Amino acid sequence: MTGAEIAVDTLIEEGVDLVFGYPGGQVLDIYEELRKKRRKIKHILTAHEQGAAHAADGYARASGKVGVVIATSGPGAANLVTGIATAYLDSIPMVVITGNVPTGQIGRDSFQELDIADITMPITKHNYIAKDINRLHEILHEAFRIARSGRMGPVLIDIPKDVQRARCKVEYIEPGRTEPIKTHPTDSELAMAADIISNAERPLVYCGGGATNTDAGELVAELARRIDAPIGCSLMGLSCVPRDNPDKLGLTGMHGLAYATEAVRRADVIVAVGTRFTDRATGSYGELVGNAKIVQLDIDPAEIDKNVTDAAYLVGDIRSSLETLVGMLEPRRHADWRAEICRMRELSDAVSHAHEEDEPLNPYSLIDTVARYTAGMRVATDVGQHQMWVAQRYPLNLRRGFITSGGLGTMGFGMGAAIGASLSLGGSPVVLFTGDGSFGMNLNELATAVGYNIPLLIIIFNNRSLGMVKQWQSLLYRHTSASELDRRTDFVKVAEAFGAFGRAVHTVGELKAALSDALGKKKRLPYVIDCAISPDEVVEPIYSGN
Repeated sequence: MTGAEIAVDTLIEEGVDLVFGYPGGQVLDIYEELRKKRRKIKHILTAHEQGAAHAADGYARASGKVGVVIATSGPGAANLVTGIATAYLDSIPMVVITGNVPTGQIGRDSFQELDIADITMPITKHNYIAKDINRLHEILHEAFRIARSGRMGPVLIDIPKDVQRARCKVEYIEPGRTEPIKTHPTDSELAMAADIISNAERPLVYCGGGATNTDAGELVAELARRIDAPIGCSLMGLSCVPRDNPDKLGLTGMHGLAYATEAVRRADVIVAVGTRFTDRATGSYGELVGNAKIVQLDIDPAEIDKNVTDAAYLVGDIRSSLETLVGMLEPRRHADWRAEICRMRELSDAVSHAHEEDEPLNPYSLIDTVARYTAGMRVATDVGQHQMWVAQRYPLNLRRGFITSGGLGTMGFGMGAAIGASLSLGGSPVVLFTGDGSFGMNLNELATAVGYNIPLLIIIFNNRSLGMVKQWQSLLYRHTSASELDRRTDFVKVAEAFGAFGRAVHTVGELKAALSDALGKKKRLPYVIDCAISPDEVVEPIYSGN
């Protein structure tokens, strides 16, 4: 078999049926094998390599599978970097395959040569330069195991062109040999954690991206029921437990819901599941957790003593560790704590969900209206004010139903990610909330969505500005600079130019009409709704933890 055959056949052995990418000279042999195997594995051609990386990321977030992206050497590989970093900081499993110049030309400044392995070393779990054809099969299987083992993340394999063309015999690797390796806390560590939790008077369960990525939502909910605790969430933990779970408080932190953040402050024991306690979630050095005792369950030992100290640490597989921990705890009731939570929620939840037809759109009326039409659909966002408003307000009830960039905060993430999420679900509709700034960064992926008949519902919060930048400039400097967008872009015409549908709206009634039109279309195409909102809208509350 040639190296290119080995690469494609190994993807098929790993259960991959969909890859994203953009061809070029140094991966033509791989693309020829993809053509030959197109009945077993489908290739999605995006408009740009960054869009391909975000699509592989969105595919992984929505499905729980490993996302795969392919690009050529040089500029093709370089264009993947932001997408790889986005996946790395949110612990998303991806396998990235790049081509390179032949091994004899490496280091000689050959055309489109780039040391992508060194460039991506800080933003991958592991990477390889596959110079030996005899190890290529093993390396590719190992890459998948690493990507989905422990704290998940991206792995890159750089395959020189001569290795793609070389030949060798291949030994089939049993799937069991590539399964993720699991670790577990010790019995004494679990016993100590159970003792701390059992003596709590104001317990709180706090879930992050690790709980979402491991599909631990039911176990998190069972833990909360067992110890009678509310559930707070980081941005990445929002779709771990459904919004309609009565124990769920919602988003905490810098732009979190006031009562949810206050509950974290007042808790005396916090059971943290798969969260890093970042500055956005709990302030610098975890100020928001106050004097609470912390039980921190995480797969990654590097999180120990990083952002909070003196915690009872449980390092191991989240699902199996939670199962054991829940089984060690007796049911508890905390009536006074529950009453306190209810009072805080009632005082904070004062924004009405009722909106008049002729009411100009604001962030809350926009989200409430879209939510009434899109129950059962996955939600993706870009990054900015709209991301925080959606995180606060949209009723996220689906497992893996919130696709967003947390750690890197990547503007332009949304289009590619929504495409990948939709395709992972068999082409199901996905709602993408974006801003006029974010949408402008990767709107070329509209061509991909149109070309593959992907029914995205794209909601643009158009405030003619980089809203979050403008908000913080106004707060910190009392003026703005380079954050107001006077570009007069007609997003409806842009959508139509790509072959998609589009409509501009200003009121609740107009938005309802546009949503009815979009969801009633028989053609499976993207539909862009350009929603005008005031440039003076701000995200509240604000806790500037750093």
